[in-house]
Amino acid sequence: MPADFEITFLGTGTSVGVPVIGCDCSVCTSSDPRNTRSRSSIHVRAGDTHLLVDSGPDLREQALREKLTRIDAVLYTHGHVDHVAGFDELRAFCWRRETPLPMHGNAETLRILRTMFGWAFSEKNTYRGYVKPAAIEFDGTIHYGDLKVTPLPVTHGSVDTHGFLFEHPGSPPTAYFPDVKSIPKSTLDRIHQVDVLIIDSLRPAAHPTHMSVTEALAAIDRIDPGKAWLTHLGHENDHRTLEATLPPTIRVAYDGLRL
Repeated sequence: MPADFEITFLGTGTSVGVPVIGCDCSVCTSSDPRNTRSRSSIHVRAGDTHLLVDSGPDLREQALREKLTRIDAVLYTHGHVDHVAGFDELRAFCWRRETPLPMHGNAETLRILRTMFGWAFSEKNTYRGYVKPAAIEFDGTIHYGDLKVTPLPVTHGSVDTHGFLFEHPGSPPTAYFPDVKSIPKSTLDRIHQVDVLIIDSLRPAAHPTHMSVTEALAAIDRIDPGKAWLTHLGHENDHRTLEATLPPTIRVAYDGLRL
């Protein structure tokens, strides 16, 4: 029997993915499949509920790889291109729907979606099979059956960005923060000692809008989760090499990993 709650990493890469176009570094030319990283996204299944977090430019390939056939709603962390550019691929999940597809996001993200994909939000979008979005601005905890999803604000450059806390009866509470530079105290308090933490870890060197490996490890130490997974990884991170430096409770996520 499948678990009642599971998370699948559709993608674990940074905005340009890995391999990087035109790069012949050891990670981009690696034979280790864990070093091939599509743009960051997860699929969350809670019972019969299927949620997608972000619709990046690799959504089609990710959905085919994981044999996704149903999405009940989309949760958006923010409006950067690598998290929304696969919007049109959501058509495949609307063909069998009789109602619009719920899309949850903050006000800025929903504005970006309406700007980039105005045709979908238009009153003239009446053709069966097109993406029919139902835009829903964050307003506290989101409920889908027994699943509770709490959007939590984080700092990621100048763009309003959120991570999510997933809580399902009998399953370990799991927090997901793929794009983050710093975490405000209110969010830290909410996820302190969470069972599972998934967090941005772009590269060893500092970056202006993403956590470095060192910053991610410091955040993990402060949050004190039961287990942590590093994601949103650039080509500066070799999977095997990075994981060898980590304690047993911290691991490096990879495309296709299922928790």
